[in-house]
Amino acid sequence: MEGETPYFIPVEQAKEISQQITLHHQKEYVSLDDAHGRILFEDLSPLIDDPAFDNSSMDGWAVIHSDTLSSSNEKPVLLQISGMVQAGLSENELSVKSGNAIKIMTGAPIPKGADSIIQVECTRDNEDGTVSIFEPSKPHFIRHKAENLAIGKAALFAGNILTPDRVGLCATMGHKEIPVVKKMKIAIISTGDELILPGNPIKFGQIYESNSFGIVGLIRWLGHDAIRFPSVADTLETLRTSLNNAAKETDLILTTGGVSMGEFDLVRNIMENEGEIKFWRVRIRPGSPPIFGTWKGTPIWGLPGNPVSSHVVFRMLVAPWIRNSTGAEGPIEQPIRVLLKDSVKAMKDGLTLRRLVIENSDEGLIGRVKTHQGSGNLNSLAIADALTLLPPGSSCNEGDWVDAILL
Repeated sequence: MEGETPYFIPVEQAKEISQQITLHHQKEYVSLDDAHGRILFEDLSPLIDDPAFDNSSMDGWAVIHSDTLSSSNEKPVLLQISGMVQAGLSENELSVKSGNAIKIMTGAPIPKGADSIIQVECTRDNEDGTVSIFEPSKPHFIRHKAENLAIGKAALFAGNILTPDRVGLCATMGHKEIPVVKKMKIAIISTGDELILPGNPIKFGQIYESNSFGIVGLIRWLGHDAIRFPSVADTLETLRTSLNNAAKETDLILTTGGVSMGEFDLVRNIMENEGEIKFWRVRIRPGSPPIFGTWKGTPIWGLPGNPVSSHVVFRMLVAPWIRNSTGAEGPIEQPIRVLLKDSVKAMKDGLTLRRLVIENSDEGLIGRVKTHQGSGNLNSLAIADALTLLPPGSSCNEGDWVDAILL
């Protein structure tokens, strides 16, 4: 490690420093069926105009607007029926002349000469080959060529998350395969002699390893692939081997635990002596001891071992860094304003994220603290709907409005 490592820095400075290193993201093509939830790699333009031709938005009659201006229930206008046009026709040779009307179905091409539509429920077919019009026709019932999308004009943009409506839009634009950001492979390595996998008999002094399972979900939430490595015992040799393997096999390494100041905080120890640290410790609670740097050229985030801390640091630091690296617009936590129904304390010199249960009320969104806020109490996060964003020294009382983010 070269140079002096920034130590115990504000969250915004940590974000700025982390942007000095980014992941190299690649493009791949996926089918429409496999595009849901993916990140668009580049701007996407339609291959056809939408609509591709002027067409009707209603079942009714294609007419000349001026022919219908005097129509009413008391004195309907009579027009001569001169044909019918339906959706799906490859060619429409019909035309409307003054005094005539052509029956038209939704989506059917507009006959030449027509400039408006009168919907079918405002008309009556007569046995003598005429149609009675009971109100003026509507020009806006014609959907004009390219009014939604035009060939060559981008409609979706690099970084867009492909939601169901956007995938539908890709299909509307004529794309069979979509260029997306190739999913990152992200390693998760939990550290600690005390960790065992859920399902195994537990002995005194042991705990079930939970961090990696939650972090897997957060990685997938961002649209990438998580690879859970076996938990590492508290020896430098086993940790070094695991980090080396992860650096060869993945794009990013996440460790949990071993980043504080104790004798067995081996992630910090090995990074100080063999890795490259960009910063260590951040003014955030919970989660103050994260490390960011590289191991054998691979970016690495060392997350705290306490489960709430690891989740909070991921959301506040790792997730924005991954989004920036891939150009993704989201997903992100929605910012909200919350009326407190319980007092909350902020740390004096850093950002404080307390867990809140959110309820709707006539006053707006209200937030309550339902459980104790210890960083080892994962249940407090599991039942929470939001996290406060309390600036340094801004402890708040019941009745105060505060900024928060929805989980």
